[in-house]
Amino acid sequence: MSAQSLSRKRPVLTDSAIIEHYAKATREGVFNLTQKELFWQARQSFLTDRGYHLRPRYSPGWRPSWANTNHDPMYCEDSIPLLHSQVIDATRVSDHTTVAIKKVSKKTQELPVARFLASITDPRNHTVTIHEVLSDPFDPQLALLVMPFLRPCNNPEFATIGDVIDFIDQTIEGLVFMHEHNVAHRDIAVQNVMMDARALYPHGHHPVHLSQSLDVQSRVSPLPRAGRNIRYFYIDFGWSSRFSPGSSTLVIGDVGRAYVPELSGSVPYDAFKVDIYALGNLYSREFEKKYTNTEFLHPLIESMTQTKPELRPTAHQVFREWEGIRTTLNDSLFRWRLVPRNEPPLDRVVNDTVAVAWEGVYRLKKFVAP
Repeated sequence: MSAQSLSRKRPVLTDSAIIEHYAKATREGVFNLTQKELFWQARQSFLTDRGYHLRPRYSPGWRPSWANTNHDPMYCEDSIPLLHSQVIDATRVSDHTTVAIKKVSKKTQELPVARFLASITDPRNHTVTIHEVLSDPFDPQLALLVMPFLRPCNNPEFATIGDVIDFIDQTIEGLVFMHEHNVAHRDIAVQNVMMDARALYPHGHHPVHLSQSLDVQSRVSPLPRAGRNIRYFYIDFGWSSRFSPGSSTLVIGDVGRAYVPELSGSVPYDAFKVDIYALGNLYSREFEKKYTNTEFLHPLIESMTQTKPELRPTAHQVFREWEGIRTTLNDSLFRWRLVPRNEPPLDRVVNDTVAVAWEGVYRLKKFVAP
């Protein structure tokens, strides 16, 4: 889209008081780049030379596109700041794909662990792909990881039982893969499981304001997950541990976001059993506690989140236990909507009626299909 056509679409302010309000805010620096954004602006030329374009906001000498106009800055793409200092979105020039670029310290284990896992070709590998690793042009202790642009796994929210089952299939499979290769993630949480959601948004979405179009002129709505190839990935290996084959998997110290009972700064604990608990806790928080019709997950969650780590299953045992549960589930359950625990009774009656009607349509189509 050209800048001219984008300009025509921007809402025009007519209230002089509002126009002056935004003009004053702009003059006073309300929309200026933050300190964390200046880091990326300083690297804009370097990234451009490497084939990655940052958004116009990060161009050297950037001036707000709405300055001295009556355009509403809320509808100007270059008014949108970064949410996270470590990661910025960019466009790969070679194929116009949106990527994520993350700054990481070369002193931590994140870079070698992420590169090691990404180097393994295995359909069970659900760790984030590393497209390229760039040395930072200014700080020799930093690296810039170029990765696919991913979206939070629960945005948009899960809609059907089948969505949940697919998520659990992939996250257990990915955990088995990591543990087979002697890597404990140690920070499994909903924030660290993301998805390639391109199939849900065929026309794209803004990389920061996820519910808006690329030019932030309109809202975007996702397609259903069902029947689409949604792939989930573990990210962020800043707390991870990689062990030599056959060596002890006992560690000490804290982990990331997850609460795990046995964490200690002095008493060693099994890093793999921490992953088991954290993933079971994720299933509990995201599914069992949110929805009324995910009770089939309870035995799995109970097993994974036992207080005593020695009673928890291994990743392979979790996989086998889940396979056993999965075989008991009727195919029609996959299409059934998730029922929120906080859904008002009247809404539930209406939504269940609609769901039953759609299931009837599905069965009829299957019956009459040649």
